[in-house]
Amino acid sequence: MRGAMLFAAGLFTGLAVQVGIAQNAGGVVMMNHVGINVPNIPEAMTYYTQKMGYKEAFRVSDDKGQPTLVYMQISKNTFLELNQANAQRAPGFTHYGLHVENAAAAVKMFKDRGVTVTDTNVSAGTKAILANITDPYMGRIELVEITPESTHQKAIQSWK
Repeated sequence: MRGAMLFAAGLFTGLAVQVGIAQNAGGVVMMNHVGINVPNIPEAMTYYTQKMGYKEAFRVSDDKGQPTLVYMQISKNTFLELNQANAQRAPGFTHYGLHVENAAAAVKMFKDRGVTVTDTNVSAGTKAILANITDPYMGRIELVEITPESTHQKAIQSWK
């Protein structure tokens, strides 16, 4: 229940921010996902598929085949990102993700505005181009450029 409440709070926060960003779009397309750490990914997946009706979009597994990240698809363009909680990652809300058209341009735009933001990198697991904003009020905002070869794009294209 706590996870669902955190998810909803993250969505509402992201939507509020998205409205503000839309005024100066700068390549921000939409809010794409909310990330949470969960104590047990398989149990969380069972809950989100059976109780909430989401479907698994894609996953990244470790060298032992254990999932370390799973994207649950809520709608064509909206996801819930599940990460395995551990000693370094407490269970709960971690971030929300903004889909941007060009991550490098978005990083520059935000840096020019005085925002603390990392340089871009390509996610080895998903092939998306990522950067992270440090938000002084809620933590982390992830910028996601969905590349044609990314697992995000493949999930969006396969949505029925």
